[in-house]
Amino acid sequence: MARSVTREDILNGPLLKSILRFSFPLMLTNFLSNLFSAVDTIVVGQHAGSEALAAVGATGSLIFMVSSLFNGLSMGASVVVGQMIGRGNESRAKETVETAFIMAGGSGLFLSLAGLLFSKGMLRLVSTPENILDQAALYMRIYLGASVFMLIYNFGAAILRAKGDTLRPLYYMIVSGLTNVILNLVFVTRLHMGTAGVAFATLISQAVSATLVTYSLITTKDITQLELKNMRFNRHTAVEILRIGIPSGIQSMMFSISNVVMQSSINSFNSSDIIAGNTAGSNLENFCYIAMMAFTQACVSFTSQNYGARKYEKLRKIMYLSLILVIVGSLIVSGVIWLFHKPLLSLYTSDPEVIRIGTLRVIFVILPLFLNGILDIFAGSLRGMGKSSLPMITMVFGICGVRLAWLWGFFPTHRMLEVIYLSYPLSWFITSVLEYILWLYVYKKIVLPHKNIAIDLEP
Repeated sequence: MARSVTREDILNGPLLKSILRFSFPLMLTNFLSNLFSAVDTIVVGQHAGSEALAAVGATGSLIFMVSSLFNGLSMGASVVVGQMIGRGNESRAKETVETAFIMAGGSGLFLSLAGLLFSKGMLRLVSTPENILDQAALYMRIYLGASVFMLIYNFGAAILRAKGDTLRPLYYMIVSGLTNVILNLVFVTRLHMGTAGVAFATLISQAVSATLVTYSLITTKDITQLELKNMRFNRHTAVEILRIGIPSGIQSMMFSISNVVMQSSINSFNSSDIIAGNTAGSNLENFCYIAMMAFTQACVSFTSQNYGARKYEKLRKIMYLSLILVIVGSLIVSGVIWLFHKPLLSLYTSDPEVIRIGTLRVIFVILPLFLNGILDIFAGSLRGMGKSSLPMITMVFGICGVRLAWLWGFFPTHRMLEVIYLSYPLSWFITSVLEYILWLYVYKKIVLPHKNIAIDLEP
């Protein structure tokens, strides 16, 4: 029977074997998450029509934008827990778990309220077509209404992964995902609830996953056990989580703001076919993130524990090995998607024009997606070392700056969908170069002198 990666594996085991054992369950978790999310889109597209499909797709960038800041805090919790585990500091690890859960609950309630009040206004700001506005707003309100469950699960899963446990999040994803699929079929195909049915199915399934991850931390008997009756909010620990998590969240938020601007540019064509095709292509793109996200999380978890244990000499090896794995994994998945893109897009819709638009996204965004994986590894390694502000600044300039300059300077005179899509690989390439320079600087000027370790920086 498979077992989770332990602290001993992360600190002293063979790196390649340990990273792969950590990453494969997480990869399968991400795959199932994307698969179940794709079922939402497929059910809507096949049973509620192109307008409903476009309505769900029009909310994606906005939902990611408003939730990314708070999800970034889960990264902060993961890094702090990982460093405390690496140091063997049980009391600080427990403080972090308790504080993180209190922060997750409070953040989730705030985000739910914001979604209820401002969803329609935000959709108008990004030029959502009037014929899908009401459906999109309803979906977004219900989806964000489940934010407290979403954040509790994200924080809990981040804590489990920080100690090397990627198996239990996988089991919980299977249970909540199957719940989501069954409810989708009932709400949409039987009760004909359309976009609202998909959103309610998501809300209930997220409540299931949040319950499971909370129960696992309550019943665990190790350094990360959650004791509800003794929960305390530790201000010092919260500051540490915020110090790492806020820059990570701001980076994701700024990243998503640029995506919202891009979604607005796509919406400006005022075509449901273009929005629907972009939605289908984006769903396929999410599958390419599977390997990338798994290896990036492995890089963060392994780096944070080894940094906490002061095994600074391993940080470079972890980064380069993760980099190789993320490139290979991304190229394999994107290649498979390209080979089978027509039948895959046909799962979402039978409309030839929508399929044509989805194909453009495959060519211009999915095939070069490995560039995104490269910059994520550099940023993940820096965060694992507790350096979160520097990669945020670089990402804001490299991703947001390049994309916005491209959209505002070049797109108005060349109004083609392909022009919008070209900004993705361009911004990824520029940011990857900047992030690597930053990583070398931090490793050479900050990490190595701390322990007077003389290591050649060449890979």
